Amino acid sequence: MAHAKAVDAPSSPGPAGTGTGGNPWLVLLAVSLGVIMVMLDGTVVGIANPVIQTDLKASLSDLQWVTSGYLLALAVFLITAGKLGDLFGHKRVFLIGVGGFAVSSVGIGFSAELADVVPGVTPIGALIGLRVLQGLFGALLQPAALALLRSAFPGPKLNQAMGAWGAIIGLSSAAGPIVGGLLVGGGNWESVFFINAPVGVIALVMGIILIKENRAKSLARIDWLGVVLLSGAMFSLVWMIIKAPDWGWGDSTTLTFLAVFVVLIGLFIFWQSRASQPLVPLSLFANPSISIGTFLMMMVAFAMFGAMFFLGFFFQGVHGLEPLDAGLRMLPMSAGMIVASPLAGMMLSRFGPKITMAGGLLITAFAMFLMSRLGIDASFIESGIPFVLLAFGLSPVFVGATEIIVGNAPVELSGVAGGVQQSAMQVGGALGTAILGAVMASEISSNMPGYLGPIAQQIPPEQMTALEKAAAFGAAPPGLPEPVVSAVHNSFMDGMHLAFVVSTCIAVLTAALTMFVRAGRKTEGAPVHMG
Repeated sequence: MAHAKAVDAPSSPGPAGTGTGGNPWLVLLAVSLGVIMVMLDGTVVGIANPVIQTDLKASLSDLQWVTSGYLLALAVFLITAGKLGDLFGHKRVFLIGVGGFAVSSVGIGFSAELADVVPGVTPIGALIGLRVLQGLFGALLQPAALALLRSAFPGPKLNQAMGAWGAIIGLSSAAGPIVGGLLVGGGNWESVFFINAPVGVIALVMGIILIKENRAKSLARIDWLGVVLLSGAMFSLVWMIIKAPDWGWGDSTTLTFLAVFVVLIGLFIFWQSRASQPLVPLSLFANPSISIGTFLMMMVAFAMFGAMFFLGFFFQGVHGLEPLDAGLRMLPMSAGMIVASPLAGMMLSRFGPKITMAGGLLITAFAMFLMSRLGIDASFIESGIPFVLLAFGLSPVFVGATEIIVGNAPVELSGVAGGVQQSAMQVGGALGTAILGAVMASEISSNMPGYLGPIAQQIPPEQMTALEKAAAFGAAPPGLPEPVVSAVHNSFMDGMHLAFVVSTCIAVLTAALTMFVRAGRKTEGAPVHMG
């Protein structure tokens, strides 16, 4: 049995490879360009899906895999990727992630051509495979980017950096739907992936020039058994979340994957307490701020992504907007984050995380409540006001939770901490989408017959089930009479309203947890327990 040990963290980011060096704001710009690719890609793929379906003759299941394959690869590999950065250098891992993400994006654009030269591979199969590869490279660059920022901005400047980071991500989020709508509007879905190539080249050049390498000198090897156990546990959890709405939450298959997750995560925790250089040192979570910050990130992602998932269906299905117009409807929130994120960084520096994050969560709760009152014919102003409030509510939470998790971690474990933060967001978002989706489906099933009135008695059970499934996406099948279309839209609105009410409650309850966190300590000179 290997023995646990403690090592001394570097006292400061010196020239011997422990700091990013150079102008920290240029380092921020370099790493942000890499993450912008991931943000743009995540936004535009949803807009491109209908065109991909037509062009590649993809089924609904295929399109689900286009998203699920990427999400699985990203969620499963994030913590391991963070550890690789701690071990081999965050600059090196970041550049590999950027280059691989750009190359796999270009490959996706040539999916049809690849299928022609690779026997037995269909165009949509090639696209899905490359999306999985894209997720792996995306997992490499995101924790590395946070770790590089952690090293480049010591002390209280980390809050400012995280605020600027949030603004840049907000800008890319705002641009995503508009850029995607313009590119896809011409029927050329490949261009939404090709756009990553020039961004990736610029990020690579800037990263090579501006970033100096940093890695943990005390780490010598990878905990491969930990990698296998954690990867298996994360796969079982995320796959169960993705498929449970189809299988049923009480189905034996769902419960089997849940049991596998519990067993593997139990074995992983046991092994981490025994390994000499564990993948995730358990002492990292002995810091209450890191543990609570991780849970905060998960719950906020649950509320945000779970509820926001339905807004695209609301605008395009119920409201009947084109993709570009739907993207413009979301612009107030994304644009608001450009202003709100730097402001959040300043408020965190002045007031600390407790007051700032609690206030942000209460604003988020109020915005979610306003969204639960949206009508079918909501105007741009009616939806825009809660979107702006949401930007100013969520920004302090995302900036603060990131600073708490990464800032409280020892500098040589910043990659792992970044991976934990990103994993919490991915798992929380997947849980929110699945669970709130189930809540919404139940509400639709309960209310649909009432909206149909006497017509409900004339609809066969299988057709009623099809209507309920269509209502979950806000879209009524073509050719239906107006009363049925109205019932589909109204039952969708009831489901969406309930999802936002649940998110409101989660935001209020989560606000109480912020009273138990504290700002990142930045104790680079403190001993670090490695096992």
